[in-house]
Amino acid sequence: MAELRIAFVPGVTPGKWLERWRERHPEVPVAATRYDDGPDPRGLLASGEADLVFLRFADGVKPADATTHVIPLYEELPVVCAPRDHVVELYDDEVPLADLAREAWLDLADYPPAVGGTAMAMEVVGTGAGLLVLPMSVGRLHRRKDVVQKILAGAPSTRIGVGWLKPLGDDPEDPRVEEFIGIVRGRGANSSRQPSVQERERREAAEAQRKRQRGPQDAPRGGARKTGQRSGGKPSGGNKRRGGPARGRR
Repeated sequence: MAELRIAFVPGVTPGKWLERWRERHPEVPVAATRYDDGPDPRGLLASGEADLVFLRFADGVKPADATTHVIPLYEELPVVCAPRDHVVELYDDEVPLADLAREAWLDLADYPPAVGGTAMAMEVVGTGAGLLVLPMSVGRLHRRKDVVQKILAGAPSTRIGVGWLKPLGDDPEDPRVEEFIGIVRGRGANSSRQPSVQERERREAAEAQRKRQRGPQDAPRGGARKTGQRSGGKPSGGNKRRGGPARGRR
């Protein structure tokens, strides 16, 4: 079966799902690639470069569209990234967004992958040029010793979802994709909602039906005949004659 190809945005850790796939379906290879060109890698689905993608979108937005299924998975909290010794470092857990109203802010859009992306933006934060807001998972991925991170209360959060192409017309869903979606949703290996289990049950039911249809035709009729018996159940005497000794002897 063809390899299952997955793309994911930074901050997503698909390792546990990939491991479960390899345990359950070692016959189908799976490959996962990080997508660093933005929060939405759905273009890889349209180009045929990926079968599933993990994408990031703003909380409250419906990410599915006319061509793509998207299932929201979990929410990401926003963090503020500030240089060491900034006032942000004095807060215990969360920093209210209103407390930073007069601060200078960096725009991540000004740091595309061509100039270093998020890693470069975090380096600029370390110089004291401005603060930066990131999803917590991305902030952890780009942690630096000269930058402090705290949850930013009152800032919009983001969500992670998994997306795949809708089938065209009456085409069925890709069973590999459905199987992986079931793993992401936490279904067990023997869940009746998994395509692999449904297929196994169909095969078992078909085999049981074949056995039932074969049974009456193949069963012996009238019982097995014992060796050495003639029709009617009388013992066979071979060439021996009945009634006395054989003639011709004196």
